[in-house]
Amino acid sequence: MYLKVFRDDIIEGLQKSSNIIPAKTGAAFLRTIWLRAEGEHLSIMSTDSNLEFCGSYAARVETPGLAGVQGRSFYDLVRKLPPGEIAIRSDEGDSHLLIEQGKRKYKLPTNDPSWFQKFSDFPAGESVIWSGDYLQEVIDKTAFCISEEDTMEAIACLNLVPGTDQSGEKIIRAQGLNGHQFSMLAFRNDDLHAMLPHGGVLIQKKYLLELKKWLPTGEIELALGEKRLFFRTGDKVETFSLPLSYYQYPDVGGFLSKVTAGGSARLTVDRQEFMDALDRIMIFNSENNRCTNLSFSPSEMQLFSQGQEVGTANESLSVEYEGEIAKIAFPTRNLIEIMSHFGSKQISFVLTGTEGPCGVKGGEDPDYLVIIMPMKIVEETYYTEEDA
Repeated sequence: MYLKVFRDDIIEGLQKSSNIIPAKTGAAFLRTIWLRAEGEHLSIMSTDSNLEFCGSYAARVETPGLAGVQGRSFYDLVRKLPPGEIAIRSDEGDSHLLIEQGKRKYKLPTNDPSWFQKFSDFPAGESVIWSGDYLQEVIDKTAFCISEEDTMEAIACLNLVPGTDQSGEKIIRAQGLNGHQFSMLAFRNDDLHAMLPHGGVLIQKKYLLELKKWLPTGEIELALGEKRLFFRTGDKVETFSLPLSYYQYPDVGGFLSKVTAGGSARLTVDRQEFMDALDRIMIFNSENNRCTNLSFSPSEMQLFSQGQEVGTANESLSVEYEGEIAKIAFPTRNLIEIMSHFGSKQISFVLTGTEGPCGVKGGEDPDYLVIIMPMKIVEETYYTEEDA
């Protein structure tokens, strides 16, 4: 193999390919970046045995061939080279890869070519054009509610499921669930709606985070294979694919219906003021008490937290409140995180009970809903030695 390529043409592809391979652990063949020179292109490929990345970049190929090198070392070397043309060739025994740029010369050992396994091709049939930055938004607004535990099966996955809204229009719901929180973002894409199976698709959270690193901000192409989901840049230069999961996603209709029915109380509050107050209250949370207690009157909300070692905090905010619930408690950090994903100035909470699901919505985020479960309120009394 012998080719010449410009460093700036391949550096982004090398970064993306190195992102998905294990840094130091795992089998050596999984830490490999594969370089294939053919025609007028250099293909850069990597896999962790589940995710697959392939990018094709313009190059002057003198001798076609295939070589596998230790991925992190090769990426780090090219990253630290200045812009300019790089010559890459295999030595006579194909045991090393020689990298040259001007007077700079480097030699990296190559891996056994028998380790190479064919990468999955982008399906030739139906595909859908979508927006990369909107898919990033979908991931942002749902991933924080997806379980971190792979053993949790379906609730460790993003669920993309086709359906209809109340008016009968076709929508797709992106759903995340972890047992105590649920997020749902509804959006419209008729082509994707037609492509998705009736029960939708499931993408494991660990793959979502890597997908987000790869996603471009512009146009992307999406295709559904028999067992994999494929993404390709609009210019068809890079392909990223991941395996689909085939668990049974939980029926979320029960707690959704409680929230959409209107609940037994409704709270409207300024989002930023509430977040700032919670950020101060969190200082007074402890290992044993990570919640903020909320109590209500029609125009005011009291926030309270206490810990034996950290003291107490009290604040009040002007709100609009209607309902019979006098007190409720939520994990402070979770409330802050939930509200950080909204863009609305005013946030509305639909309370169904002191231990029932609570829906969070914003007027400027009409297609977005988050549900959080409150914590059971336990009254704590601390005694000093003088009281005993």
